[in-house]
Amino acid sequence: MAEREQQHVRVAVIGSGFGGLGAAVRLRRQGITDFVVLERADSVGGTWRDNSYPGCACDVPSHLYSFSFAPNPEWPRNFSGQEHIRAYLERVTDTFGLRPHIRFNAEVRGLRWSNSALHWEIETASGALTADVVVSATGPLSDPKLPDVPGLGTFPGKVFHSARWDHDYDLRGKRVAMIGTGASAIQIVPAIQPEVSRLTLFQRTPPWVLPRADRKISAAEKWLHTKVPATRAARRGLLWGIRELQVSAFTKRPNELGLIEFLAKNHMRKAIKDPGMRAALTPDYRIGCKRILLSNTYYPALARPNVDLVPAGLTEVRGATLVAADGSETEADAIVFGTGFHVTDMPIAQRVTGANGTTLAEEWKDGMAALRGASAAGFPNFLTLIGPNTGLGNSSMILMIEAQLNYMVDFLRQLDVLGGKIALTARQSAVDEWTRKIQRRMERTVWNTGGCDSWYLDANGRNTTAWPGTTAEFKKVTRQVDLAEYEVLRPPGAAVGTSGSARAEVAV
Repeated sequence: MAEREQQHVRVAVIGSGFGGLGAAVRLRRQGITDFVVLERADSVGGTWRDNSYPGCACDVPSHLYSFSFAPNPEWPRNFSGQEHIRAYLERVTDTFGLRPHIRFNAEVRGLRWSNSALHWEIETASGALTADVVVSATGPLSDPKLPDVPGLGTFPGKVFHSARWDHDYDLRGKRVAMIGTGASAIQIVPAIQPEVSRLTLFQRTPPWVLPRADRKISAAEKWLHTKVPATRAARRGLLWGIRELQVSAFTKRPNELGLIEFLAKNHMRKAIKDPGMRAALTPDYRIGCKRILLSNTYYPALARPNVDLVPAGLTEVRGATLVAADGSETEADAIVFGTGFHVTDMPIAQRVTGANGTTLAEEWKDGMAALRGASAAGFPNFLTLIGPNTGLGNSSMILMIEAQLNYMVDFLRQLDVLGGKIALTARQSAVDEWTRKIQRRMERTVWNTGGCDSWYLDANGRNTTAWPGTTAEFKKVTRQVDLAEYEVLRPPGAAVGTSGSARAEVAV
């Protein structure tokens, strides 16, 4: 075990969600077996392991929210639940023989780049190792964000975040306060409403909610997708194409979204008859500025007699009494926070120390930035999956992940072509130019012009989360590594060899 804990690997992958498992599969398919996957928990699944709250499901159709290289003809519904997605990831792990590479209960506590050895020194909960290349696949939805509410410590009841659901706590007959109205909350509210004695929803900002075109996938469809793979591919292609056509409205012509707002208001009107409640639930910003939510049960649940809507955020807790920003008070036995995650301030960034002796968090103090969403300046041989400006508002993140996996594979190929003990580090000028292009395109998007404050924006009000284009475009710009955007690092005193020397000279 001691030898194993001190091992050196070519690639260390952090996380075993969609990004980490996808990276592991691509590495194996490229013939690279000298890698480990470092997972802080005792099982795979990432956000689909951690989020097990009642009603948890995906808001992207199942046939699109899965790997292109691992299709699943057996999806039970158009929008599958958490348990089915987690089972899918377990199946991918076994099908592609990934378990021997995964080190469970191995939370990464620190990463430090060695300028002399040109590798990463990694400290984990299960020991130390070194790696030539690190692929961070921790994802933006991995670390829950809890608001700092004055007096919360005085609350005598149960408190937990939606991503850390306490299944041992029985909500039946309890007075429950739900804080937040994001993607998790609108699934939790209708799931627990029939069980609790009273449900109070604290809404700081109302979301736009559209109908959810969900249904069971028939046995005939499953049979057809199994026996005729072309039908499965066609279904995925259709789902993808529809979403690609929608992108321009979000990124170039937000004023064309009025019809979608009308559909959302009509969806609400069918369930919410009280004009006062409708007014409180109607957003004052352009649809798409914040994440559009899908639900057929959220509004009907809010209309039930045991549900109270507080159109204000939680500002203080006084024992069992919860005080809202509008001054109203509510008694509760349990508080559930559906307050999102650390997206623009990823916790892993505090643990990564680069070539200049500074952490990624320090380098990103004025906003996250990475070349093609993958490479931060000053952090050699370090790639981020689902990095800055790779998020989507209306399609499948798996498409973006697979595009970045193409980039990862070419990055490793370039290291092989150049030969010897080397590293590639993104030029600051290349990162700056990439960031300028992204932010320039971001100016006219609905996320920046829609009049809302969303989790897409960082503390400085800059959108460092979303990708302002189509998935096809992102796939194109991440198809291969442009060595002109990188510097080639060699060990101190090492001479440039003949292998790949011409390409190295271009990059240096």
